[in-house]
Amino acid sequence: MKTITAKIFKGDAVIWGVIAMLSIFSILAVYSSTGTLAFKYQGGNTLYYLLRHGFLLLIGLAIIFITHKIPVIVYLKISQILLFISIPLLVWTLIRGTNLNEASRWLTIPGIGFSFQTSDLAKFSLIIFIARFLAKNQGHIKDFKTGFRSIIIWIIIVCGLILPANFSTAAMLFFTSLILLFLGRVKIQYLLYVIGIGIAGVAIFVIIAINLPEQKQGRVGTWKKRIENYFSGKSEENFQVEQAKIAIANGGFIGKGPGNSMQRNFLPHPYSDFIFAIIVEEYGVSGAFILIALYLVLLFRAGTIVRKSTSAFAAFLSMGLVISLIFQAFINMAVAVNLFPVTGQTLPLVSMGGTSIIFTCAAFGIILSISQNVIKKPEYERTKAES
Repeated sequence: MKTITAKIFKGDAVIWGVIAMLSIFSILAVYSSTGTLAFKYQGGNTLYYLLRHGFLLLIGLAIIFITHKIPVIVYLKISQILLFISIPLLVWTLIRGTNLNEASRWLTIPGIGFSFQTSDLAKFSLIIFIARFLAKNQGHIKDFKTGFRSIIIWIIIVCGLILPANFSTAAMLFFTSLILLFLGRVKIQYLLYVIGIGIAGVAIFVIIAINLPEQKQGRVGTWKKRIENYFSGKSEENFQVEQAKIAIANGGFIGKGPGNSMQRNFLPHPYSDFIFAIIVEEYGVSGAFILIALYLVLLFRAGTIVRKSTSAFAAFLSMGLVISLIFQAFINMAVAVNLFPVTGQTLPLVSMGGTSIIFTCAAFGIILSISQNVIKKPEYERTKAES
């Protein structure tokens, strides 16, 4: 039985275990936290969101299964295509995207009404593209013109297009990209220059936007309010965080038990942005430690894969995808415990969502694809891209 399972589910068994555990957390937490949503929009049918989310998770698991069967070399070959598709989609989203809370983050496909966040595709595509670039240009990566400048332009373009509608995603992607460049042996002084220029550029943008009339501030006004609320410390201005803190405090060490959350009735978005608070309330500090440990295990296993990998592209890609997932997970948890202003970031593979689950699962599948080659220890196919 073990041999049959290993033939079907190839790759790192520990990562498969992490996926299974996160999926269980997701099903239980989403079912518990969508009760109020069900009574408000589905006439009290609490199974509706459970089945909906379960179906999305099944699609996600299917994506993991498919992508983990695809050789890593395929992702290298399509990396440029994915990026060149993502950029026009980001532009179109800013111009004609579906607007929600003064942010155009979604594109709605005509006819079927399906919406997806183009930033998820762009984030995924840019990380693959950076991994390809680093693998291809290790010989002159420390050179400013042929090395650093050639890749930082694409990073600035993608992050700049995401920024107006989704500051937190743009910032996370920007710093994930810089970490990946650092791991790729780009000179630190170049990275520091870019960080300084980036901070200055965002500051100028925000100052100009804040000085506009309030009705024209748009998304910047939302950022300003969130930051002001975070530093004010006033409970009436931090309703979401205060409710999350109550949920965490009520959880204690072992929690109130599955389905026994009270704060799910008061906490906005308990099934996505603040699902970590619901998990702590129901499963306690012990449950939170287990969840955190799962993400740390994923990071550790990725490090092991990188050390054993014989392909530069596979190593950079694996680390880039894992850093992105871990970064997002810990920012989501930091918001719930009031260590960070509200951002709207979901908990990877746990929060209820659509495109976030799809691209998170695609990332897991690619990591598993890389890991199975490491386990078998074959010689990676040498390509001109890595010569």
